[in-house]
Amino acid sequence: MTAAPPALLHRVGDQALAWLHTNREYFRLTDDDRETGRGLVERLKPIGELAINMRVLAREGVAGSRQHDLSVRLLDFAWRDLLDGGNVLADLQAQEPLSPVPLEIYGSLHELGHRHPGLEAAIDLARTTASWQAVEMLPNRRLGLLNSERKLGLVPSGDAEQALDATWLGRTPEPWTVQLHIAYDVTHTVFHLTDWGAAPDRLPPRIADYLALYLPAWAADWAELEHWDLLGELLVVDACLPRPALDAGLWERYAAAQAPDGAMPVQHAMPEGGPATVFDLVHHPTLVAAFASAMATSRALSSDVAA
Repeated sequence: MTAAPPALLHRVGDQALAWLHTNREYFRLTDDDRETGRGLVERLKPIGELAINMRVLAREGVAGSRQHDLSVRLLDFAWRDLLDGGNVLADLQAQEPLSPVPLEIYGSLHELGHRHPGLEAAIDLARTTASWQAVEMLPNRRLGLLNSERKLGLVPSGDAEQALDATWLGRTPEPWTVQLHIAYDVTHTVFHLTDWGAAPDRLPPRIADYLALYLPAWAADWAELEHWDLLGELLVVDACLPRPALDAGLWERYAAAQAPDGAMPVQHAMPEGGPATVFDLVHHPTLVAAFASAMATSRALSSDVAA
């Protein structure tokens, strides 16, 4: 098995981050989003993903000077402009006290030093209710909530092992049943369990062994289908394993799919349309590209040092 060159890995993330910074205004909530609340959670999702990516870049410490500058500026933009210093999250928490979304987004921002005492007080109040633990959600989503609570130094409101055992991945079923939505359940289970790659040791050995065995076939299938968004997430999963399971050729195909301006298509080639339309379609795979690049670059550099 060959390893992808660190320069290639780094270039994917550098170009993705540049595109995100250039198109940052399209993350912005409209007045209608804030006043009516229609679709607010969906509009907040990419902002939360942006915050997670900035946290990963800061944590892995593999960004060059340009990436570091862009990531700091993007994070400041997200907190001050997009979230109004946390007031948007506090308002949503007040409107929907049992929603996990404000906590999930705030977790990464809190780790990076941002604070909103009013939001924290509202979260603390909601967590005193029996409904907080009773709210029904997918098991991998429950892992994400528990991880967000941990980020804020809160006592988790559930048991992570029980949540993992209830996921598709936790049950290690037949590997050929991995359809598209199941594949995303698998990747997000790994992300939440490892705190977005910060603690790969939280992967139980039986899960790591299962992934090491079947990840190459899954990644090869989705690469053949040119599903770059999912392939990017699977490349992150590979970086969370004790030993890499994927060959460098997958990274080369993935990098070749990236548009010259740094955007990453979801599947096949870049979509057509106006800037706002294209942003809505490709911001997620581009964020994934930045995430995968940071994880893989860090892994590659660590391997070089160990060697």
